[in-house]
Amino acid sequence: MDFEDPFMDTTDPFDAGHLPFENPAAASDPTHAEGADPILAVLNDTFGYDAFRGFQRQVIDHVIAGQDALVLMPTGGGKSLCFQIPALIRRGIGIVVSPLIALMQDQVNALLLNGVRAAFINSTQEGFESAEVMRQARNGELDLLYMAPERLTMPGTLDFLSSLPVALFAIDEAHCVSQWGHDFRPDYLGLSVLADRFPGTPRLALTATADAPTRTEIIQRLRMDQAEIYVAGFDRPNIRYRVMPKDRPKEQLERFLSAEHEGDAGIVYCLSRRKVEDTADWLQARGYNALPYHAGLPHAMRQSHQDRFLREEGVIIVATIAFGMGIDKPDVRFVAHLDLPKNLEAYYQETGRAGRDGHPSTAFMTYGYEDVIMLRRWLVESNAEERIKRIENQKLDAILGFCETTSCRRQALLNYFGEEHHDRCENCDACLEPRKTWDGTVAAQKALSCVYRTGQRFGISYLVDVLLGKSTERIIQFNHHTLSTFGIGKEQGASQWRSVFRQLVAAGYLMVDFEGHGGLRLHEKSRDVLRGEREIRFTHDPKTKRKDEKASKVHRQQRAISKETNFEDAGDRDLFEALRELRLKLSQENNVPAFVVFHDATLVDIVKLQPQNLDELSMAHGVGAAKLKRYGNAVIKTVREQNQASHDTENNTENNA
Repeated sequence: MDFEDPFMDTTDPFDAGHLPFENPAAASDPTHAEGADPILAVLNDTFGYDAFRGFQRQVIDHVIAGQDALVLMPTGGGKSLCFQIPALIRRGIGIVVSPLIALMQDQVNALLLNGVRAAFINSTQEGFESAEVMRQARNGELDLLYMAPERLTMPGTLDFLSSLPVALFAIDEAHCVSQWGHDFRPDYLGLSVLADRFPGTPRLALTATADAPTRTEIIQRLRMDQAEIYVAGFDRPNIRYRVMPKDRPKEQLERFLSAEHEGDAGIVYCLSRRKVEDTADWLQARGYNALPYHAGLPHAMRQSHQDRFLREEGVIIVATIAFGMGIDKPDVRFVAHLDLPKNLEAYYQETGRAGRDGHPSTAFMTYGYEDVIMLRRWLVESNAEERIKRIENQKLDAILGFCETTSCRRQALLNYFGEEHHDRCENCDACLEPRKTWDGTVAAQKALSCVYRTGQRFGISYLVDVLLGKSTERIIQFNHHTLSTFGIGKEQGASQWRSVFRQLVAAGYLMVDFEGHGGLRLHEKSRDVLRGEREIRFTHDPKTKRKDEKASKVHRQQRAISKETNFEDAGDRDLFEALRELRLKLSQENNVPAFVVFHDATLVDIVKLQPQNLDELSMAHGVGAAKLKRYGNAVIKTVREQNQASHDTENNTENNA
């Protein structure tokens, strides 16, 4: 994971010379809503929700009882409530470990708007600001305190926390503790100290992505042997998965955007910084509001681009994987990968940043043989121990299999995470537009034989030229125009032969030789193919469509699904837009992203309810007591004014008729 210094804590304000208060006051219990069920009262009054989802309530009860838990829940599934509500119910202060400063700041701002007493301590603050937060914590004036793992594990910080009544520790993005996970953070390993320093305090480890080995490692490294494990389903049914071989990927991306996501906010991931900037410039030249983001850009520019993405409508961020972790923006409508991610955990985590609001979204990816070459080379040249390299090679094989599968992609993805009992989703390209297969046994024999007879040291382009019988200077130099495989592949074009070689590599019949010059060599299992003892079937690559061609079934259904989220009544549409304008104004006044004020789902609910007073508005999804008090009158005024405007328009239309 590519993390930059501005997002990390490196100083310790809690050493002996910085503690301004010698005698901490005992923290007092916060006052919560009364009722038969205080937990439901907090859910409704503070967060504006009527009911829990999935096993949220079980986790909350478990933690309130003082027990540890490992919680795996998809992005947008409501992990935060699993520690926020226990922190409000239990005596003391909840300490939240968060990997990025940007993430903790957004979460604290959202909590403050809900009336929760929350704060953070990080390296963006002046000394007096950190001291004020410490004073609030000592005096029992905070319910939740956020900090990064490298800050929490400093001796001064641990001494400070030992002086407080701590309600719980919540370790967010807990997969960062895994050395074979996709976002490994060495500082997470130090969090095992909490088991010794706070033995009676419940700990929660939370993540959206962890296969079985990673879950085991989280438990072991955090020393949470007695933790109850809660695993929600990994399925994100609102996300449509689309994967296609590379064929001028920037143009493929533009066709995808123009057909399905014109004007939507989204993230485009690339492997290199150079490609990030090139792609952002290319999109800007075509009228898209696209901004680059990678670790090599100045910090002020990165921060500005991230802020614009969070606060403005329809911004596209083109980024390396340095961007996105902890981004809570709910209305990201697409995530596109122009290069192959290194494993399915990373792919799932990154695509999960789309559609957090539950509305239809798309995960789009182009991949090619060159991606495999690059990722294999990085792995070979890395300093990781051999055990880790073997695991990463297996993970790379798994994502290649996902890309080449002809069966339901959602089934393949969920099977990888251990969920094996799902029907075909009918919401991925493999289900909606199944790729046809063809008997490729003879073609595979020709390709494998060509690799063998040319010495197992050449790349795809050269091998294709040999099969097509091209008398290039290099082929003549190596005397390969005299081989029996020279010109035996003229029945197919170059692009189809490249597809054959790519699929043979993905299936493991061919390997890349990094000890040489990156040429292809045979795997042991290719013997059965050459002997005619194994049948091979290949898939036809999808044809690239021009922008003016008729929309595919996938495009048509995506448009139909997206239309369902719009309003048929003109007055409802006008009210929704008026509420969005109000939300933008309120977010600017409070210096927070618009979705922190209200999610789109809340605005949709307000349009449906048409509230005329605060009591009616309180019934809207996501409107708790604090937001009702802060924004309620402005919302009611907007609803009334828009209804009056619609009424006047209707009267004018009738009079003119």
